[in-house]
Amino acid sequence: MRLHGLSWVTRQLVRRIAAVFLILPASLTLYVSFALTATAFAQQQPYPSKPIRLILPFSAGGGADNNARIIAEPLAQRLGQPIIIDYKPGAGGTLAANIVANAAPDGYTLLYATPGQQMTNPHLMEKMPYDALKSFASVSQVIEGSNVLVVNKNLPVNSVAELIALAKAKPGTINFASSGIGSSSHLAGELFKSMAGIDIVHVPYKGSGAAITEVLGGSIQMTIDTVSVYLQQIKANNVKALAISTLERNPILPQLPPIADTLPGFAAAPVNYITAPAGTPRPIIERLNREINIVLKLPAVHEQFAQNGATEKGSTPEAMDALIRSESAKWKKIIDQSRATAN
Repeated sequence: MRLHGLSWVTRQLVRRIAAVFLILPASLTLYVSFALTATAFAQQQPYPSKPIRLILPFSAGGGADNNARIIAEPLAQRLGQPIIIDYKPGAGGTLAANIVANAAPDGYTLLYATPGQQMTNPHLMEKMPYDALKSFASVSQVIEGSNVLVVNKNLPVNSVAELIALAKAKPGTINFASSGIGSSSHLAGELFKSMAGIDIVHVPYKGSGAAITEVLGGSIQMTIDTVSVYLQQIKANNVKALAISTLERNPILPQLPPIADTLPGFAAAPVNYITAPAGTPRPIIERLNREINIVLKLPAVHEQFAQNGATEKGSTPEAMDALIRSESAKWKKIIDQSRATAN
Protein backbone atom coordinates (compact mmCIF):
# COMPACT_ATOMS: atom_id res chain seq x y z
CA MET A 1 0.00 0.00 0.00
CA ARG A 2 1.49 3.39 -1.07
CA LEU A 3 0.87 6.19 1.37
CA HIS A 4 3.04 8.96 -0.12
CA GLY A 5 1.53 12.45 -0.03
CA LEU A 6 -0.56 11.84 3.10
CA SER A 7 0.10 13.36 6.51
CA TRP A 8 1.68 11.20 9.21
CA VAL A 9 -1.63 11.09 11.09
CA THR A 10 -3.51 9.93 8.00
CA ARG A 11 -0.88 7.28 7.24
CA GLN A 12 -1.24 5.84 10.74
CA LEU A 13 -5.02 5.82 10.37
CA VAL A 14 -4.80 3.98 7.05
CA ARG A 15 -2.50 1.35 8.53
CA ARG A 16 -4.79 0.70 11.49
CA ILE A 17 -7.88 0.39 9.35
CA ALA A 18 -6.04 -1.84 6.89
CA ALA A 19 -5.23 -4.18 9.76
CA VAL A 20 -8.93 -4.96 10.23
CA PHE A 21 -9.89 -5.15 6.53
CA LEU A 22 -9.76 -9.00 6.64
CA ILE A 23 -12.59 -9.17 9.17
CA LEU A 24 -14.85 -6.55 7.51
CA PRO A 25 -17.64 -7.43 5.09
CA ALA A 26 -16.82 -6.60 1.48
CA SER A 27 -19.36 -3.76 1.30
CA LEU A 28 -17.98 -2.08 4.43
CA THR A 29 -14.43 -2.52 3.17
CA LEU A 30 -15.39 -0.68 -0.01
CA TYR A 31 -16.99 2.12 2.01
CA VAL A 32 -13.93 2.60 4.23
CA SER A 33 -11.66 2.59 1.17
CA PHE A 34 -13.78 5.29 -0.46
CA ALA A 35 -13.70 7.43 2.69
CA LEU A 36 -9.92 7.21 2.89
CA THR A 37 -9.59 8.17 -0.77
CA ALA A 38 -11.84 11.20 -0.23
CA THR A 39 -9.80 12.28 2.80
CA ALA A 40 -6.55 12.02 0.89
CA PHE A 41 -8.02 14.00 -2.00
CA ALA A 42 -9.23 16.75 0.32
CA GLN A 43 -5.78 17.05 1.89
CA GLN A 44 -4.18 17.45 -1.52
CA GLN A 45 -6.60 20.15 -2.72
CA PRO A 46 -4.74 23.35 -3.58
CA TYR A 47 -5.70 26.59 -1.83
CA PRO A 48 -8.25 27.95 -2.38
CA SER A 49 -10.69 25.20 -3.29
CA LYS A 50 -13.90 26.89 -2.11
CA PRO A 51 -15.31 30.43 -1.65
CA ILE A 52 -13.54 32.81 0.72
CA ARG A 53 -15.49 34.79 3.32
CA LEU A 54 -14.28 38.38 3.76
CA ILE A 55 -15.72 39.78 7.00
CA LEU A 56 -16.40 43.53 6.99
CA PRO A 57 -16.78 45.32 10.37
CA PHE A 58 -19.39 47.78 9.05
CA SER A 59 -22.69 47.93 7.20
CA ALA A 60 -22.91 47.96 3.41
CA GLY A 61 -22.46 51.23 1.57
CA GLY A 62 -19.73 52.89 3.63
CA GLY A 63 -16.18 53.76 2.70
CA ALA A 64 -14.72 50.44 3.87
CA ASP A 65 -17.35 48.54 1.90
CA ASN A 66 -16.58 50.52 -1.25
CA ASN A 67 -12.86 49.82 -0.91
CA ALA A 68 -13.39 46.14 -0.12
CA ARG A 69 -15.52 45.73 -3.23
CA ILE A 70 -12.86 47.32 -5.42
CA ILE A 71 -10.33 44.64 -4.50
CA ALA A 72 -12.66 41.67 -3.97
CA GLU A 73 -13.67 41.04 -7.59
CA PRO A 74 -10.21 41.07 -9.23
CA LEU A 75 -8.78 39.15 -6.27
CA ALA A 76 -11.44 36.48 -6.71
CA GLN A 77 -10.48 36.20 -10.37
CA ARG A 78 -6.83 35.74 -9.43
CA LEU A 79 -7.63 33.09 -6.82
CA GLY A 80 -10.21 31.29 -8.93
CA GLN A 81 -12.81 31.31 -6.16
CA PRO A 82 -15.62 33.73 -5.18
CA ILE A 83 -14.97 36.20 -2.37
CA ILE A 84 -18.13 36.76 -0.35
CA ILE A 85 -18.26 40.02 1.62
CA ASP A 86 -20.01 39.34 4.92
CA TYR A 87 -21.16 42.42 6.85
CA LYS A 88 -20.84 42.16 10.63
CA PRO A 89 -21.20 45.66 12.13
CA GLY A 90 -21.18 46.24 15.84
CA ALA A 91 -19.05 46.98 18.90
CA GLY A 92 -16.78 49.37 17.04
CA GLY A 93 -15.65 46.64 14.67
CA THR A 94 -14.71 44.16 17.38
CA LEU A 95 -17.68 41.91 16.61
CA ALA A 96 -16.35 41.18 13.13
CA ALA A 97 -12.77 40.90 14.34
CA ASN A 98 -13.75 38.40 17.01
CA ILE A 99 -15.47 36.21 14.42
CA VAL A 100 -12.24 36.07 12.44
CA ALA A 101 -10.05 35.61 15.51
CA ASN A 102 -12.05 32.48 16.38
CA ALA A 103 -12.40 31.13 12.84
CA ALA A 104 -10.51 28.11 11.54
CA PRO A 105 -7.02 29.25 10.41
CA ASP A 106 -7.45 27.81 6.92
CA GLY A 107 -7.55 30.94 4.76
CA TYR A 108 -11.29 30.80 4.14
CA THR A 109 -12.28 33.46 6.69
CA LEU A 110 -10.50 36.82 6.41
CA LEU A 111 -11.02 40.27 7.93
CA TYR A 112 -11.13 43.47 5.90
CA ALA A 113 -9.74 45.60 8.71
CA THR A 114 -9.67 49.30 9.53
CA PRO A 115 -7.73 50.96 12.38
CA GLY A 116 -10.30 50.20 15.06
CA GLN A 117 -9.93 46.45 15.32
CA GLN A 118 -6.23 46.32 16.21
CA MET A 119 -4.86 49.86 16.44
CA THR A 120 -7.35 51.97 18.42
CA ASN A 121 -10.07 49.88 20.11
CA PRO A 122 -7.60 48.22 22.51
CA HIS A 123 -7.00 51.69 23.98
CA LEU A 124 -10.66 52.76 23.90
CA MET A 125 -12.20 49.62 25.43
CA GLU A 126 -11.59 48.27 28.89
CA LYS A 127 -12.06 44.67 27.75
CA MET A 128 -11.42 43.17 24.33
CA PRO A 129 -12.78 39.76 23.25
CA TYR A 130 -9.47 38.94 21.53
CA ASP A 131 -5.78 39.81 21.70
CA ALA A 132 -5.29 42.65 19.22
CA LEU A 133 -1.74 41.60 18.35
CA LYS A 134 -1.73 37.84 18.87
CA SER A 135 -5.11 36.76 17.48
CA PHE A 136 -4.37 37.61 13.84
CA ALA A 137 -1.89 36.95 11.06
CA SER A 138 -1.41 40.00 8.84
CA VAL A 139 -1.75 39.45 5.10
CA SER A 140 -1.27 42.84 3.43
CA GLN A 141 -2.14 46.51 3.57
CA VAL A 142 -4.68 47.49 0.91
CA ILE A 143 -4.99 51.27 0.97
CA GLU A 144 -4.05 54.41 2.80
CA GLY A 145 -7.15 56.56 3.04
CA SER A 146 -7.28 60.29 3.36
CA ASN A 147 -9.31 62.64 5.52
CA VAL A 148 -10.07 66.23 4.66
CA LEU A 149 -10.38 69.14 7.06
CA VAL A 150 -13.59 71.00 6.24
CA VAL A 151 -15.34 73.88 7.99
CA ASN A 152 -18.76 75.44 7.72
CA LYS A 153 -18.72 77.80 4.74
CA ASN A 154 -19.62 80.79 6.94
CA LEU A 155 -16.76 80.28 9.39
CA PRO A 156 -14.38 83.27 8.89
CA VAL A 157 -11.26 81.22 8.13
CA ASN A 158 -9.61 80.15 4.89
CA SER A 159 -6.58 78.21 6.08
CA VAL A 160 -5.44 75.87 8.83
CA ALA A 161 -3.41 78.67 10.42
CA GLU A 162 -6.48 80.94 10.55
CA LEU A 163 -8.59 78.14 12.04
CA ILE A 164 -6.03 77.56 14.78
CA ALA A 165 -5.83 81.30 15.47
CA LEU A 166 -9.62 81.52 15.79
CA ALA A 167 -9.72 78.52 18.13
CA LYS A 168 -7.05 80.07 20.34
CA ALA A 169 -8.89 83.40 20.38
CA LYS A 170 -12.19 81.73 21.31
CA PRO A 171 -11.38 78.55 23.26
CA GLY A 172 -14.19 76.03 23.69
CA THR A 173 -16.44 77.62 21.07
CA ILE A 174 -15.51 75.52 18.04
CA ASN A 175 -17.09 72.08 17.78
CA PHE A 176 -15.73 69.27 15.65
CA ALA A 177 -17.93 66.42 14.43
CA SER A 178 -17.05 62.75 14.11
CA SER A 179 -18.82 59.64 12.89
CA GLY A 180 -18.51 58.15 16.38
CA ILE A 181 -16.17 57.67 19.33
CA GLY A 182 -12.97 56.01 18.20
CA SER A 183 -13.66 56.64 14.51
CA SER A 184 -11.00 58.00 12.19
CA SER A 185 -12.71 61.39 12.20
CA HIS A 186 -12.76 61.46 16.01
CA LEU A 187 -9.10 60.59 16.45
CA ALA A 188 -8.02 62.91 13.64
CA GLY A 189 -9.79 65.74 15.44
CA GLU A 190 -8.15 64.83 18.74
CA LEU A 191 -4.74 64.72 17.07
CA PHE A 192 -5.38 68.16 15.53
CA LYS A 193 -6.47 69.51 18.91
CA SER A 194 -3.35 68.13 20.62
CA MET A 195 -0.81 69.22 18.03
CA ALA A 196 -2.32 72.69 17.60
CA GLY A 197 -2.66 73.24 21.34
CA ILE A 198 -6.27 74.39 21.06
CA ASP A 199 -9.52 73.81 22.95
CA ILE A 200 -12.14 72.45 20.54
CA VAL A 201 -15.14 70.30 21.51
CA HIS A 202 -15.79 66.81 20.15
CA VAL A 203 -19.38 66.02 19.12
CA PRO A 204 -19.83 62.37 18.06
CA TYR A 205 -22.59 61.22 15.70
CA LYS A 206 -23.81 57.82 14.57
CA GLY A 207 -22.15 57.92 11.19
CA SER A 208 -20.87 60.60 8.85
CA GLY A 209 -24.29 61.32 7.34
CA ALA A 210 -25.62 62.98 10.48
CA ALA A 211 -22.36 64.84 10.97
CA ILE A 212 -22.50 66.29 7.45
CA THR A 213 -25.95 67.74 8.13
CA GLU A 214 -24.71 69.56 11.23
CA VAL A 215 -21.56 70.89 9.54
CA LEU A 216 -23.66 72.21 6.66
CA GLY A 217 -26.14 73.75 9.09
CA GLY A 218 -23.44 75.51 11.10
CA SER A 219 -24.07 74.08 14.57
CA ILE A 220 -20.81 72.20 14.03
CA GLN A 221 -17.92 74.30 12.78
CA MET A 222 -15.45 71.68 11.53
CA THR A 223 -14.57 68.06 10.96
CA ILE A 224 -11.69 65.96 9.63
CA ASP A 225 -13.45 63.14 7.82
CA THR A 226 -13.09 60.85 4.82
CA VAL A 227 -12.50 62.55 1.47
CA SER A 228 -15.11 60.44 -0.32
CA VAL A 229 -17.76 61.43 2.25
CA TYR A 230 -17.32 65.18 1.73
CA LEU A 231 -16.15 65.33 -1.88
CA GLN A 232 -19.51 66.24 -3.39
CA GLN A 233 -20.13 68.90 -0.73
CA ILE A 234 -16.71 70.37 -1.44
CA LYS A 235 -17.33 70.45 -5.20
CA ALA A 236 -20.70 72.11 -4.63
CA ASN A 237 -19.07 74.75 -2.37
CA ASN A 238 -21.38 73.76 0.50
CA VAL A 239 -18.37 73.57 2.83
CA LYS A 240 -14.88 75.02 2.81
CA ALA A 241 -12.06 72.50 2.50
CA LEU A 242 -8.86 73.72 4.14
CA ALA A 243 -6.37 70.85 4.04
CA ILE A 244 -5.75 67.14 3.63
CA SER A 245 -4.76 64.78 6.46
CA THR A 246 -1.96 62.91 4.66
CA LEU A 247 1.65 64.03 4.46
CA GLU A 248 1.34 64.51 0.71
CA ARG A 249 -1.33 66.18 -1.43
CA ASN A 250 -4.18 64.07 -2.70
CA PRO A 251 -4.68 63.91 -6.50
CA ILE A 252 -8.44 64.13 -6.12
CA LEU A 253 -8.11 67.49 -4.29
CA PRO A 254 -4.71 68.71 -5.51
CA GLN A 255 -5.37 72.31 -4.48
CA LEU A 256 -5.39 71.43 -0.79
CA PRO A 257 -2.15 71.50 1.23
CA PRO A 258 -1.46 68.87 3.89
CA ILE A 259 -2.31 69.85 7.47
CA ALA A 260 1.33 68.92 8.07
CA ASP A 261 2.39 72.09 6.25
CA THR A 262 1.06 73.97 9.29
CA LEU A 263 1.47 71.27 11.93
CA PRO A 264 4.66 69.40 10.96
CA GLY A 265 4.26 65.65 11.25
CA PHE A 266 0.48 65.64 11.32
CA ALA A 267 -0.82 62.47 9.68
CA ALA A 268 -4.24 60.90 10.15
CA ALA A 269 -4.66 58.49 7.28
CA PRO A 270 -7.05 55.59 7.93
CA VAL A 271 -5.47 52.29 6.90
CA ASN A 272 -7.39 49.39 5.33
CA TYR A 273 -5.80 45.96 5.31
CA ILE A 274 -6.54 42.25 5.20
CA THR A 275 -5.73 39.90 8.03
CA ALA A 276 -6.40 36.26 8.87
CA PRO A 277 -6.76 34.18 12.04
CA ALA A 278 -3.51 33.48 13.88
CA GLY A 279 -2.07 30.13 12.91
CA THR A 280 -3.00 30.40 9.24
CA PRO A 281 -0.32 28.43 7.34
CA ARG A 282 2.45 30.56 5.91
CA PRO A 283 1.95 29.27 2.31
CA ILE A 284 -1.66 30.53 2.41
CA ILE A 285 -0.59 33.93 3.77
CA GLU A 286 2.06 34.19 1.05
CA ARG A 287 -0.40 33.23 -1.70
CA LEU A 288 -2.93 35.82 -0.56
CA ASN A 289 -0.25 38.47 -0.14
CA ARG A 290 1.16 37.83 -3.60
CA GLU A 291 -2.23 38.02 -5.31
CA ILE A 292 -3.35 41.12 -3.39
CA ASN A 293 -0.21 43.00 -4.35
CA ILE A 294 -0.67 42.03 -8.00
CA VAL A 295 -4.28 43.24 -7.94
CA LEU A 296 -3.29 46.56 -6.35
CA LYS A 297 -1.09 47.30 -9.37
CA LEU A 298 -3.96 47.00 -11.85
CA PRO A 299 -4.76 50.38 -13.50
CA ALA A 300 -8.52 49.92 -13.01
CA VAL A 301 -8.04 49.29 -9.29
CA HIS A 302 -5.81 52.35 -8.95
CA GLU A 303 -8.42 54.51 -10.68
CA GLN A 304 -11.26 53.29 -8.48
CA PHE A 305 -9.33 53.88 -5.29
CA ALA A 306 -8.31 57.34 -6.51
CA GLN A 307 -11.96 58.24 -7.02
CA ASN A 308 -12.49 57.44 -3.34
CA GLY A 309 -9.54 59.63 -2.36
CA ALA A 310 -7.50 56.58 -1.36
CA THR A 311 -4.07 55.35 -2.42
CA GLU A 312 -3.35 51.66 -2.94
CA LYS A 313 -0.60 50.52 -0.58
CA GLY A 314 0.48 46.91 -0.79
CA SER A 315 2.89 45.51 1.79
CA THR A 316 4.51 42.39 3.10
CA PRO A 317 2.88 40.70 6.10
CA GLU A 318 5.83 41.82 8.22
CA ALA A 319 5.48 45.45 7.14
CA MET A 320 1.77 45.34 7.98
CA ASP A 321 2.59 43.97 11.44
CA ALA A 322 5.04 46.83 11.99
CA LEU A 323 2.46 49.40 10.85
CA ILE A 324 -0.15 48.02 13.25
CA ARG A 325 2.28 48.31 16.16
CA SER A 326 3.44 51.83 15.29
CA GLU A 327 -0.09 53.15 14.68
CA SER A 328 -1.29 51.52 17.90
CA ALA A 329 1.42 53.29 19.89
CA LYS A 330 0.67 56.62 18.18
CA TRP A 331 -3.08 56.54 18.82
CA LYS A 332 -2.68 55.27 22.38
CA LYS A 333 -1.00 58.55 23.30
CA ILE A 334 -3.81 60.60 21.73
CA ILE A 335 -6.56 58.47 23.26
CA ASP A 336 -4.97 58.60 26.72
CA GLN A 337 -4.52 62.34 26.44
CA SER A 338 -8.10 62.94 25.33
CA ARG A 339 -9.47 60.44 27.87
CA ALA A 340 -11.70 59.06 25.14
CA THR A 341 -13.47 55.81 25.93
CA ALA A 342 -15.87 53.47 24.17
CA ASN A 343 -16.92 51.64 27.35
